[in-house]
Amino acid sequence: MASLAEIRAKLKAAEGNKGGDGNRTGGDNSIYAFWNLKEGQESALRFLPDGNQDNTFFWVERAMIKLPFAGIKGQTESKPTIVQVPCVEMYGDTCPILSEVRAWFKDPSLEDMGRKYWKKRSYIFQGFVVEDGLKEENKPENPIRRFIIGPQIFTSIRAALVDPELEDLPTDYVHGIDYRMKKGSKGGYADYSTSSWARRERPLSDEEQAAIKQYGLYNLADYLPKKPSEVELKIMKEMFEASVDGEAFDMDRWGQYFKPAGMSQNTGDPQKTASTPKASAPADDYDDEPATVAKSAPAAAPAQESTGGGDSRAQDILAMIRNRQK
Repeated sequence: MASLAEIRAKLKAAEGNKGGDGNRTGGDNSIYAFWNLKEGQESALRFLPDGNQDNTFFWVERAMIKLPFAGIKGQTESKPTIVQVPCVEMYGDTCPILSEVRAWFKDPSLEDMGRKYWKKRSYIFQGFVVEDGLKEENKPENPIRRFIIGPQIFTSIRAALVDPELEDLPTDYVHGIDYRMKKGSKGGYADYSTSSWARRERPLSDEEQAAIKQYGLYNLADYLPKKPSEVELKIMKEMFEASVDGEAFDMDRWGQYFKPAGMSQNTGDPQKTASTPKASAPADDYDDEPATVAKSAPAAAPAQESTGGGDSRAQDILAMIRNRQK
């Protein structure tokens, strides 16, 4: 017999699936769920700059750690569950979990356990869906979407930036280029290795320019999990030790700070707080789901001025990207 928490999670997931073609997006359609593309389908995306002009890149990196538990304490029908916590290396601090896990890789017998608790990376971008392979029925009013990109696709995106022949940023409003997201399969898993940048530049359309002026650009850092407090860091370390020891998740002890996947939890999106089914993320290179701690909703960032492709600002940014990727 299912627990009350499992029943509630299932009902909430079913509610989010009503309408459309049955694809799941975690309840927030500002995030474009490209992972719901069928094999052989593709979408064309146009990435935009970060609303935070201090960010060298047009993405932010998110790092999460998955803590598996034997179940939930006190629930007789409880199944193994996972709780995700932010890795504070994301903020330039020392992560108490990875500090211990790193030493495990020195012992071959502990390597598999080390990988189990190692941080999982994903990258948050924003932009337009130029060609929609999903044929979405319920599109958001704001056409500027967010994209949660896994390591495999990110490698393809980054490849163009380190190419010395690239003269302009792909996000340039006049001389930028689109990115074609193509879904295939390999070994029974989704594969995006044939995704690539367009060969020709494309200036943003009048409608796209107008959308940027109307809605502004997202400050992508607002969609990262909140930096844990000292108390939360202590709780994370306790949870980690309990997870390694094979214990169940103690809701009374830790539930006010972090909750298992599938239960009502914060998503890391400051405009959305909901449970996020695992099926809402690509299965191949996403090993993480939205974060467990959220912040208040941000105001839209002011739109950036359109640039001509060959200005010094673009060249400076490209140089910084190339230097930092070496």
